[in-house]
Amino acid sequence: MLAPLSIDVLARQPTLKLGHVTLRLYDTASRSVRDFCPRTEGVASMYLCGATVQGTPHIGHIRGSVNFDVLKRWLEHRGLTVIYARNVTDIEDKLIERAASLGVPTWSLAADNERAFARAYDVLGCAPPSVEPRASGHITQIHALVQRLIEGGHAYAAGGDVYFAVASFADYGALSGQRPDDMRASDDADPAAHKRDPRDFALWKASKAGEPSWPSPWGPGRPGWHIECSAMSAYYLGPEFDIHGAGIDLVFPHNENERAQSHAAGDGSAAYWLHNGWVVDAAGEKMSKSVGNDLKVDSVLQAVRPAVLRYYLVAAHYRSTIRGSLAGMAEAQTAYSRLEGFISRATELVGDADPAAAMLCADFGTAMDDDLGTPAALAAIHEVVREANKSLADGDKPAVRGALGSVRRMLGLLGLDPLDPHWSGTAQSDLAGTVAALVAVALEQRQGARARRDFTAADAIRDRLVAAGVTVEDTPAGPRWTVAGGVG
Repeated sequence: MLAPLSIDVLARQPTLKLGHVTLRLYDTASRSVRDFCPRTEGVASMYLCGATVQGTPHIGHIRGSVNFDVLKRWLEHRGLTVIYARNVTDIEDKLIERAASLGVPTWSLAADNERAFARAYDVLGCAPPSVEPRASGHITQIHALVQRLIEGGHAYAAGGDVYFAVASFADYGALSGQRPDDMRASDDADPAAHKRDPRDFALWKASKAGEPSWPSPWGPGRPGWHIECSAMSAYYLGPEFDIHGAGIDLVFPHNENERAQSHAAGDGSAAYWLHNGWVVDAAGEKMSKSVGNDLKVDSVLQAVRPAVLRYYLVAAHYRSTIRGSLAGMAEAQTAYSRLEGFISRATELVGDADPAAAMLCADFGTAMDDDLGTPAALAAIHEVVREANKSLADGDKPAVRGALGSVRRMLGLLGLDPLDPHWSGTAQSDLAGTVAALVAVALEQRQGARARRDFTAADAIRDRLVAAGVTVEDTPAGPRWTVAGGVG
């Protein structure tokens, strides 16, 4: 087991500022946009509810990791060291049920799907977290937290199960705005379970035949869903940390129960609760494997490039709802291609421009500091490109060089720089290189036909390229070609 990452909890520091700009984030708990004040000077600690690995990822699953990867990049740009934990839920009711239905061990299904999530994170350019703990690897920490809650009068054992006593925690419902008196019974236990209150939820579940289990002070069993995140966030980030991220669907009951457990045990938990919006289908229904309306990442990537899918997920504000569709991704491809086209033409004119030394557009920084406003940030990048295209047309090399560096730096902060080795140094680029070589041969043949003044043959080659999705533009520097989302 990995040792916890040490973060000394110091006195609250002044609001993080860059120049005269303040970073502000929407906090679900306070229902307001708040100045971001890291607990420890120079460090931002962040926990994200990661994958429940009962199935392979769809774009709704992966959206949160892309959004919080952008947040991590921005916090690092602001000069902070980011300690980032993203968990894996590899023991949970639905996972156990699905493994049983497939006739495979729970651990085997979990491992296969965890690898699928890891591939999706990587292909979409999400930097690895500082640590990615599994629930099954932290039974000791879960036992300790459950025991603290029992000793504090906030939990009780019954028939081999252990339950959190909702009525014992006066602030229950504060995160989600739920009134305890209006809540229905928790559905995380059998109807015959010996709960004192139907709203109480399971911290530890007694083992059933054929299910994974571990020994415990209350008998063999396994952890409840909610307790794992409280135990692991405290272990790796400390009893108080800065940011807890999750999808909006987890506000209640999961995050509400997390917060209750942690606070009842005496831990401060997260100072900011951030939640990304849903990805829904054409009818507005949340994407879900059980409904069958999910767009699997692997399937989507057969239609669009990974960078385009990332652009699509980043282009919407993280708290907004995205209506998932291939048509929307086609629009993202068009928009991203405009940026790629500028970078390609500018690089051709002025050579490489070091993005690390480039200035950010002021509107970009303002947008990102305003609750990670990626739609306005991308609009600022496109505006820089529009102005820079005029400089390209005029052959103004100093202006083009400055714009190129700035555009690449801003895109890099969103994980979208087309010249980043992640995008240009993969198997995808090998395929692109093959396509480029084939198009180059066709263009050489076309140029030869034009040199012979055989314009019929030249036009025929061009028409065949167009039919294959390759558009050719004749420029003073020679032919330039584009293909669905790429530039040559």
